[in-house]
Amino acid sequence: MDIRAPDVTELPRLQEIERAAGRCFRDVGMPEIADDEPLTLAELARYQGEGMAWVAVEAGQVLAYLIADEVDGNGHVEQVSVHPDHAGQGTGRALIDHLAAQGFPALTLTAFTEVPWNGPYYERCGFRPLQDSELTPGLRVIRRREAEHGLDRWPRACMRRDL
Repeated sequence: MDIRAPDVTELPRLQEIERAAGRCFRDVGMPEIADDEPLTLAELARYQGEGMAWVAVEAGQVLAYLIADEVDGNGHVEQVSVHPDHAGQGTGRALIDHLAAQGFPALTLTAFTEVPWNGPYYERCGFRPLQDSELTPGLRVIRRREAEHGLDRWPRACMRRDL
């Protein structure tokens, strides 16, 4: 498996992966998340252009992707998605580890705490849930936007992995 920046022609594949991975949320009673549309091609192109997007590729096929922002000096995982046909093979962890190697002091993300491939998975990847008192200003903004988008309907938390 190779991890590299995506080519602009691969961005539609990232949307396909996001839709396929999102369908799993239907199985845990979260159809609104399953039906949520992925980022637009323009949004994905922005991440790609800023050097904050990576894909996992095997035999010429994009299996997964990760996009990130810098939030309060840390790498913030905005989205990591693995096509369900390739889940459970360490691909998501490899993408997270690739982001960890980019020189940030820590990684952060937000996750659904009771969804097995979210909060519990990220804990196995070295992240820990943050208390409200530990949230940085940027993470507070992210959580506020998520709440406005209706994501707080399910238990959710910010998480951090010190590097």
